[in-house]
Amino acid sequence: MSQSVLSEIIGQPTGKSVVTVERGHLATFAGAVKDASPVYRDPRAATEAGLAGIPAPPTYPFVMENFGVFPELQPSDAPTGNAMVSVLGPLMAKGGLILHGEQEFTYHRPIFAGDVLEGEGKVVDAYQKESKGKTMTFVVVETVWTDQATGDPVCTSRMNIIHRI
Repeated sequence: MSQSVLSEIIGQPTGKSVVTVERGHLATFAGAVKDASPVYRDPRAATEAGLAGIPAPPTYPFVMENFGVFPELQPSDAPTGNAMVSVLGPLMAKGGLILHGEQEFTYHRPIFAGDVLEGEGKVVDAYQKESKGKTMTFVVVETVWTDQATGDPVCTSRMNIIHRI
């Protein structure tokens, strides 16, 4: 893929959504990642731990859109369909593999059950590297989550998607 094509995908939106963080989903996710801490299940345990409510496990923003998106809460300008298809489509047209690479979360404050968060994602970088005769294209996607009530940032999620051909 040419450098100009890579430059064109930088800034492309990858999604926009409103999520409601639900207690049951936090407990389910904590169980899925084998975290038995009662703070993810019991409001008394969370309070005793000095927390303002039941917190989200640290990697929860990775799945947040899968659990808490309700159609009636979505912004009118939210993209329909899968916005990542326009980003990854040109890469996949050549075949190859798509891999989830590095993932990081920067918390500006904890996420709690009951939060209503707005997320907006976009491609922030795209570049290529050669490795063992293969071309690897890295697409860096960042989603900024803000508190719907205040507009304050809550969490920034950043991940690398790797296409290898």
